[in-house]
Amino acid sequence: MTPPAIIAPSILSADFAALGAACSDTIGHGADWLHVDIMDGHFVPNMTFGAPVVTKIRPHVEPPKSPHGKGTFDCHMMIAEPKKWVKDFQKAGCNLYCFHYEAAISSTAAEKPEYHSDKKTSPKELIRYIHDNGMLAGIAIKPDTPVDVLWDILEASDQEERPDMVLVMTVHPGFGGQKFMASELPKVKALRERYPELNIEVDGGLGEGTIDQAAAAGANVIVAGSAVFGAKDPADVISKLREAVDKRRT
Repeated sequence: MTPPAIIAPSILSADFAALGAACSDTIGHGADWLHVDIMDGHFVPNMTFGAPVVTKIRPHVEPPKSPHGKGTFDCHMMIAEPKKWVKDFQKAGCNLYCFHYEAAISSTAAEKPEYHSDKKTSPKELIRYIHDNGMLAGIAIKPDTPVDVLWDILEASDQEERPDMVLVMTVHPGFGGQKFMASELPKVKALRERYPELNIEVDGGLGEGTIDQAAAAGANVIVAGSAVFGAKDPADVISKLREAVDKRRT
C-alpha cells in the first residue's frame, strides 16, 4: 500500500512574532510535520531564516519518536551550498534535510559554512552525508527539472545513497502564495508508479481547491502554508487534506 498522508504546514506563513506558539499550535491542530523553508538569497531570490531560528522553535514541538514521526522538522533547503549547512541544521533540531537536486549538482563538498573546497559534491554523496549525520534525506526538483534525473539516485545500489523522500515543487521556489502548477503532477504520477512505497511531497499552492489533483497523482506528503495558517479552522483544513490523500491510497 502507498504511504499514509503526512500533512506538513509551512511555517513561512506563520506569525513570526509568535513563531514557537504557532508551531506548537499547528501540531496540536493535527499536523504531522512542520515544513521549514530555508532560503539564502542565492539559490532563490528571497531570504528567510537560518539554523538559529530552528534551534529556538525546536523546544516548542516534541521531536519525533521514530523516523518520519509526528513532530518532524522537514527543512527545505533552498540554498546554493547544501552540504555546508548539514551539521548546523542537525544540531538545530532538523530531522529531514531536503536539498535541491539543482544545487547538489553544482555545489562544493565543503562541510562547514566557513570552509572552501575545489571538490564538487553530488546528490548521492550528499544523501550519504546527511544519513551519516543522523537525519533523513530528501531531494527536491524545481518545475524546470525533468523527473527522470532522479531515477539513478532512487535506484542507487547503496541504500545509504537513496533519498527517504522526493519533493516535487508545484510552484517556482522562493516565494509563498504562488498559484498551483498542475503541470508538475505528471512527475508525481511517474514517481508513484515507479516507487509505490516512496514518500512523495508536493509544495506550492496546495489547499482545499488543489489537494484532490495532487492526491490523485500520488502525493502523500502535503505542504500547505496560507491554507492552514490563514484558516479560521486550521484543524478542519488539515483533516480535509489528510482525508483527500488517505482515501486514494492503493
